[in-house]
Amino acid sequence: MTQKKYNFLLLLLFLPLIIFSQQEKSSNYFDIAIQKKGSSLKNGQYFNKAQYFFFKEEWDSTLVYSMKQLNSSIDLETKDYCHYFRGQAFKKKGLYKQAYIEFNLINKSFQYYYLVDNNIGILFYYEKDFKKAIIHYLKAEKGILKHKDDSEIAYLYANIGICYLHLNQFTKAESYFTKDALLNPKQITKGVVRSNINIANFYYAQYKDLQAIYYFQKAYRLSKNIKDFDLKQTTAFNMAVVEENRGNFKKALEYRKESEDWKDSLNNQNKIWAVADFEKKFAVAQKQKQIKVLEVENKLKNTQRNGLFFAAIGLLLILTGAVYLYGQKVRNAKTILLQKNKLDELNATKDQLFSIVSHDLRSSVNALKTSNAKLAATLETKNYDELHQLIIQNSSIANGAYSLLDNLLHWAMLQTKQLYFHKESVHLYSIVQQIEYNYKPLLLDKEIIFENLVSRNTFIFVDLDSLKIVLRNLLDNAIKFSNQNGQIKFYSQDTNESFCQLIIEDTGIGMTENTIKELLTDSELLAKKANSEIIGTGLGLQLCKQMIQKNSGTLAIESEINKGTKMILTFPKTIV
Repeated sequence: MTQKKYNFLLLLLFLPLIIFSQQEKSSNYFDIAIQKKGSSLKNGQYFNKAQYFFFKEEWDSTLVYSMKQLNSSIDLETKDYCHYFRGQAFKKKGLYKQAYIEFNLINKSFQYYYLVDNNIGILFYYEKDFKKAIIHYLKAEKGILKHKDDSEIAYLYANIGICYLHLNQFTKAESYFTKDALLNPKQITKGVVRSNINIANFYYAQYKDLQAIYYFQKAYRLSKNIKDFDLKQTTAFNMAVVEENRGNFKKALEYRKESEDWKDSLNNQNKIWAVADFEKKFAVAQKQKQIKVLEVENKLKNTQRNGLFFAAIGLLLILTGAVYLYGQKVRNAKTILLQKNKLDELNATKDQLFSIVSHDLRSSVNALKTSNAKLAATLETKNYDELHQLIIQNSSIANGAYSLLDNLLHWAMLQTKQLYFHKESVHLYSIVQQIEYNYKPLLLDKEIIFENLVSRNTFIFVDLDSLKIVLRNLLDNAIKFSNQNGQIKFYSQDTNESFCQLIIEDTGIGMTENTIKELLTDSELLAKKANSEIIGTGLGLQLCKQMIQKNSGTLAIESEINKGTKMILTFPKTIV
């Protein structure tokens, strides 16, 4: 075993602490369900004590009172809750076999049984039986997804990805790590740091040092903005391992020292909190004394006030009221003016949207109506080949209408400034790979050859969501205007130190110079494509142009009739 492989195993030892320490906490909706159950029980004094200690994480008391409740006459659902309390308590105490027994005593008809599967998956993970852990995680997935809690779903995907990583099934691990990363919030959280560590370990396991080090460094930087000592210790330790593998032992020693400092801080945290709590109580007591003194002084002052003082106060109140009323009148006038201007702007946007919807959706519905009439006529002749073609045509029309509505939504959000842009470093090759996966069925249907030739070392600084919208629209257009057995390829070129180009090239029907000029002109009226069999108005490209501009990029088009088209996008590089 090489030194690098040994260090990677050390990193994996930190991984369960990052993932499962947060995942084990019950979800808020489950906490509410427990409280409702306790309030509904007539003879549930033991249950209520058990749930109290469960939420306080006092596991010995939880075990005592849950057993007392089990020994009393209770319904089946209450027993399931008690077994869940006991399973969690044993797990927290490190008694995994007893925890497994308790979880298996819960009936599968229990409303929250998917949480039981999730906990059993954690137990198998602790026992390093990763295959069984994955089986239970996948059973829990449907129930967890039902509650649409992005944080909870992200932790589940991260856990599954780590299991596949331990099994060296890198393709599946990458899939789940990608799902986890896509659920990360825009702000910096513990989950975001954890996600970057997972991706770094994924690359490190495959000896892809460049990508791995990038994510280790990113996780280390992000950890500076959170207050979790455990994560800070882990990221510092990871950087120490990275520097040791580079041979930079002086820097590695600094990171190890930082890791140990965070470890000491974590161990002393409880003591610090206790001292802080005492200081807080002392400060509150002192403040209360001061308040009492001030109250006595105020009473003395109140007795000394005379009529002149009250008269002065009355005059001051009158003047203040007059000034306030005048200021309120001015503010109301400004507010009305701003609201009028905003309303005029929204009305203009609404009129433009109505114009686009009435023009484009009418074309889509008309085409679908005509195609359905042909479909009904063909059903009588039982011409199955024609039926198959009509069904494919209907599907294409429906997909086109859906893409139009999706673009309308994002375009309207741009016009009304509701779309949030958060620029970050993006690995361009991985994003193109995701877009290709989404459009695989359409590529296979037209037997189009797709090539992702983007440099794997290219990172650009853009908003991830808007970049995906741009690439989806451009790939959709490339497929739409490509002939059967055509070819589409994505490749990158460095223009200078600050910018790089992404070229989307197809072998489709192409377009004239006039069409290119029309598409690149900013206009409220959008032109219909020359090919009448394909529904579209150029709204997608208008949306792409605005989003590219928002990302400090540019768009150029090179095309010839029947010789294909090149869409040339320029984006700023990530500055390392």
